[in-house]
Amino acid sequence: MLDDPRLPSIAYVSLDQAQRYAEATVKGSFGLASAEKFWTDRYSHLRSHGYVLRARYTPDWCPSWLGTNLDPTFCEDSTMLKRHKVIDAIRQHDGSLVAIKETRNDTEEIGIASFLSSSTLMADPRNHLPPLLEVFRGTLDPQTSFMVMPYLRPFNDPEFGAVGEVVDFVRQSLQGLWFLHEQRVAHRDCAAMNIMMDARALYPSDHHPVRRGYSLNGANPVTPLARIDHPVRYYLIDFGMSTRFPPGTSSHVLGTACRDKEVPELSLDVPYAIRRFQGGHLRDGQPVRQRVCREPLRAGVPTGPDRPDEATPARAASVCGRSRPAL
Repeated sequence: MLDDPRLPSIAYVSLDQAQRYAEATVKGSFGLASAEKFWTDRYSHLRSHGYVLRARYTPDWCPSWLGTNLDPTFCEDSTMLKRHKVIDAIRQHDGSLVAIKETRNDTEEIGIASFLSSSTLMADPRNHLPPLLEVFRGTLDPQTSFMVMPYLRPFNDPEFGAVGEVVDFVRQSLQGLWFLHEQRVAHRDCAAMNIMMDARALYPSDHHPVRRGYSLNGANPVTPLARIDHPVRYYLIDFGMSTRFPPGTSSHVLGTACRDKEVPELSLDVPYAIRRFQGGHLRDGQPVRQRVCREPLRAGVPTGPDRPDEATPARAASVCGRSRPAL
């Protein structure tokens, strides 16, 4: 075959190696995982709603490297999903990249996301919830629906490169939580995996939705711009464990299910507001390892149920702005 100038030279292998890759592929290597077959089975249904999955998930998919001298790992359609309940897709009418999530109809997730995506709340700049673009029922499982949202990437990928970037992250994420609580919504799972960002400003030439460090073809490394010069917007996602409280009712919750298992007040018996611990623990822990902004971060961790909620966005930004540690 003719070499593709868009691919690096190491993408090409000898004919013998290509034959070995072909034999391994026929035996199942690089094949669809069982969770990926879920999306292949729903390819036509999603397309009927105007969303096109990547070539790997077409019902008649044939690996693109067969019959070539390409290393499969440099072929876009060898890329497997990492989060099986969510998949990327292209919205046909405008070519935008979206994320599609399957969710059960018997949870509050769709209702809360729809409420927070109302035109009135979306117009509020403090709303850091991704807009819900569309919801439609599944056909193979009528107990589930598909939620369509803009594609986002993890808030700490790429990593922070300057104190000012961390300050902005703290301000936006606390602002988003504060806004949620004003709407009487408890997220209940504000962990690292549930904070994302719209990173389009960092990747003007786009990037692959799963191989995030590579171009759209999944083969060429891409270098992001600095977010200190190209600000991004952060979002809270995943309302599968969330609760919306009617006016006049207590906003404390029960339950032990969440990603952050170090929350000391998780209880099946004693209602407690864990949002401040989770917010403070998130920023004091694994995602932001640099010794920056410790005072406002730890201010989010309560020491008792009667402690006032001091972790306001304004206070965090004020205290954090006084910190000047070196990175």
